[in-house]
Amino acid sequence: MPYAHITGWGMAVPQKVLTNDDLSKFVDTNDKWIREMTGIHERHIAGEGETSATLGTDAAYEAIKMAGILPTELDLIICSTSSPEHIFPATACLIQDKLGASNAGAFDLSAACSGFIYAINMGAQAIKSGSVKTVLIIGTETLSRFVDWKDRSTCILFGDGAGAFVLQASDKPGGIMGCVMHSDGSGGEFLSVPAGGSAHPASEITLHTGQHFIHMNGKEVFRFATRVMAQATIEATTKSGWKEEELALIIPHQANLRIIEAAARGLKMPMDKFMVNLDRYGNTSTASIPIATVEAVASGRLKAGDKVVFVGFGAGLTWGALAAEWSGPVPSDHFIKPEWFRPWARLRSILRRILRILDGIFFGRGA
Repeated sequence: MPYAHITGWGMAVPQKVLTNDDLSKFVDTNDKWIREMTGIHERHIAGEGETSATLGTDAAYEAIKMAGILPTELDLIICSTSSPEHIFPATACLIQDKLGASNAGAFDLSAACSGFIYAINMGAQAIKSGSVKTVLIIGTETLSRFVDWKDRSTCILFGDGAGAFVLQASDKPGGIMGCVMHSDGSGGEFLSVPAGGSAHPASEITLHTGQHFIHMNGKEVFRFATRVMAQATIEATTKSGWKEEELALIIPHQANLRIIEAAARGLKMPMDKFMVNLDRYGNTSTASIPIATVEAVASGRLKAGDKVVFVGFGAGLTWGALAAEWSGPVPSDHFIKPEWFRPWARLRSILRRILRILDGIFFGRGA
């Protein structure tokens, strides 16, 4: 049975930065209160032309470059997002087109802030089954488009960004080890966007009552998160045959500093065992774990051979954790730069559109 190794990683965030002081100009809050309650100092906000697909594509190119592979070598693309471009088509398919990943299947996965963990596990299992060899996992969000900027309980929390991993098959032991995934739909109302789906389609009423914005019961989500983070970390570690003291680093979902501190207390571990960067990005939902991972590697906190656990929770309710032995890029004969493939991918997309038009002209007459 092949092993699934993480061989590439990348991230992308919008240029625009919104600080706590900026927020205090249009909502009743202040920098001191936000820092004390959440640990967040600033967040990145998508501007015109920046979407979940564009940010996801940028992060994907960086991960592909790190892995030293070509987009055409991808067998599968899984995009985890709570802020897709559309209900359908899948954001993963739009990214596949922008990458020029002509041999890849693509689909979206919806598990809120736990989604990236779920997606890694799905990709790893596909590799271990032998059905694919190379998988691109993307977590991308533009949740600022679903935030009510008059609601200080939610608008202070969320930021935009994307992160991506490349998983590759290898006979070398290591890579993705144990994973646990949990859900409890009885708490679904605690964190939701009530309208826009089949239960409450968009209407004048849903627009006027703000049902297309994020609604959150902060106290209930906090209680839930502090209970499950440590528990899931222990489960994934045990499932991998490891002990907690063997872990070099824990990379949690970056939602709230007090939640991460509670997890540290529950595991009886020091905070320096946890990667924390939410002060600069806020809660980027399913993108938070890969963004934190990219920065952990860049800062030298995560190195080849290290045992690491990714752990998260989110709407659904969902939660989970995944243990991995960090391996890093594998030797490659390719030397690629992302910018080399963007023009080719655009040209490919245009040509396929032209071919569809010609096909309709020459072969659609008898339909």
